[in-house]
Amino acid sequence: MNVPITLAGITAPDSAHTRKAADLVARVHNREMLNHVHRSWWFAEFLGRKRGLKYDREVVYLAAIMHDLGLTEAYAADKRFEVDGADAARGILLADGYAETRAQTVWDAIALHSSIGIAGYKEPEIALVHMGSHLDVLGFHYDELTPQVIDDTLQLYPRVGFPAAFQAALAEVVRKKPMLAAGTGLVDIGHRHVPGFTLPNGCDLLENTVFETRHVHA
Repeated sequence: MNVPITLAGITAPDSAHTRKAADLVARVHNREMLNHVHRSWWFAEFLGRKRGLKYDREVVYLAAIMHDLGLTEAYAADKRFEVDGADAARGILLADGYAETRAQTVWDAIALHSSIGIAGYKEPEIALVHMGSHLDVLGFHYDELTPQVIDDTLQLYPRVGFPAAFQAALAEVVRKKPMLAAGTGLVDIGHRHVPGFTLPNGCDLLENTVFETRHVHA
């Protein structure tokens, strides 16, 4: 049974849903990715409190710790990994009797978590999952939190080995679904980690749509 974690005087949400979600991610993620999703939750929580936002803590917790389900063998499907993960999380919650509106917010937060320049303008729950995960991945918003909070989080959930593990997980997505990398940061992953990775140039696609091939005027 999971015991709710307390960090910097704050205790994580504790319910049947959060405990089941924590058990689930512990089963499907390796240690590096598991630590990442937990850090993402804590960073989201700390940022939300720092900014004085009002939000559903349980929804943020569930979305944050399940936000990378689409990178796991158990839940990867045929869509963008963000949507695979969102579909999985929503389905799991609805099957367990979770409120549909809250499950949909979890879906939105996971589906949009990688959307730099968009997610931050959405509802606080969605924005916080985006900000928490990007603080951990790229260091965004790092200066908003105190060094002690950062250090305490890293002590509990070490970041050792995470950059390599994260890139490996993303590279597997690119290998299986290369076209879905278009327009995302996975293009960089593909070029560095996936031999033979190529994508059509967007300009070429624009200049050769059905309009150009079927409606050419003399």
